[in-house]
Amino acid sequence: MRKGMFITGTGTDTGKTYITALLLKKLHEAGLHCAYFKAAMSGNARDSRGELIPGDALHVRTVSGISQPLHEMCPYVYETAVSPHLAARLEGSPVDLEIVRKQYAELTAQYEYILAEGSGGIVCPLRYDDKRIFLEDVIKTLDLPCVLVADAGLGTINSVVLTAEYMRSHGISVKGIIFNHFHAGNVMEEDNKTMCEALTGIPVLACVSDGCTDIGLSAEAIASRCEQE
Repeated sequence: MRKGMFITGTGTDTGKTYITALLLKKLHEAGLHCAYFKAAMSGNARDSRGELIPGDALHVRTVSGISQPLHEMCPYVYETAVSPHLAARLEGSPVDLEIVRKQYAELTAQYEYILAEGSGGIVCPLRYDDKRIFLEDVIKTLDLPCVLVADAGLGTINSVVLTAEYMRSHGISVKGIIFNHFHAGNVMEEDNKTMCEALTGIPVLACVSDGCTDIGLSAEAIASRCEQE
């Protein structure tokens, strides 16, 4: 049985990478053999040799403490800080779902749990030329349940409900919501949590404040949501 989870967000800059790193950190600290995967990553810098370094992958590895090689983590790495479909148009090397599937499958043979992170929001285009590939195509190809990361602040009810309904209507399983940039005791943010659960029927698994080094979930709770239904 494959054990994995896909972390997507209500949009760009909700903190998917930050949350994914904390989730992996918890699994790693519990002694579970775990890995990170991201199909396409744009907006990356070059090292002293001129090679592109997958920044999100490096951050996740540093925070989580896993020792997974960077080259295993992301098959498509782009320099330009735009959507992957446009980065590929500018730089070449468009996303091929078969390559994504193959590299992920290689990880499943090596690791017990794999957390895959999405690019942008759920409608993020990864390729848009003679072939059209969106983030949801990657989720379905990898056959993973999802966790939705959202900003805890103003406007999140609309973003969470629309994203959750889109995912459900497209046959994607959403296991839970994680709020980022959360301020405990803030009346609006506490209400956002209540309203999002009520309107989507999806549980809020954790509320994470800026600078947190712990996700507030047990390794068992995270692992259970990686199980295939």
